[in-house]
Amino acid sequence: MIEKRYKDAFERASDERKEKILEIGIQEFSSKGFENANINVIAKNAGISIGLMYKYFSTKEDLFVTCLRRGMDILDNTLDEIMRSDDKLLVKAEKLIRVTARHSKANKNYIKLYNEITSEKDGERARLLAHEIETKTSQKYISCIARALAKGDVRSDLDPRLFAFFLDNLLTSLQFSYTCDYYRERFQIYTGVDVGTMDDEQVVTQLLKFIESAFTYQKQ
Repeated sequence: MIEKRYKDAFERASDERKEKILEIGIQEFSSKGFENANINVIAKNAGISIGLMYKYFSTKEDLFVTCLRRGMDILDNTLDEIMRSDDKLLVKAEKLIRVTARHSKANKNYIKLYNEITSEKDGERARLLAHEIETKTSQKYISCIARALAKGDVRSDLDPRLFAFFLDNLLTSLQFSYTCDYYRERFQIYTGVDVGTMDDEQVVTQLLKFIESAFTYQKQ
């Protein structure tokens, strides 16, 4: 975790400087991965000295986590708005799919960064990053599905935790399909169409049908 004195130093920087450092950091980490990213390059491209960079962040890992949190905050704010609504689960699911598509296009480097860390080779860091990224989102999905189950809006035999995991996997795969080369190619192999040229409405409609059948069909 970032030491408080470094966090305070970064928070005191101007919004413009913070924005520039994080945008350049996300670009560097997303294109090269954690191990190959160079904090000296990030500092140079951000127009600050490496000494000042180390006043803001004690290690490259601290900068990396801060970049991750910035991307998480962008999506979390939108998720919170959807999850707080009184909509039925399937209405929320449709909104989540639409937000996922928009977010993936608008924040490609963050999604690429997220994809990079899924191949993290350091077991301990992978565990910490998983907790950093997934804990809040998983709690939102689990609680939302559990409430829908209690209201009778979804099939009665589902496990909220497993269904939350499966739902997140679908949305994560969709995110990667818009931004990451392997997943874009995978999308085209299955559909015959490049995701960049496919009508988003078709993606939303078909994925929602898939989710609806999973959440509502129950064998008699």
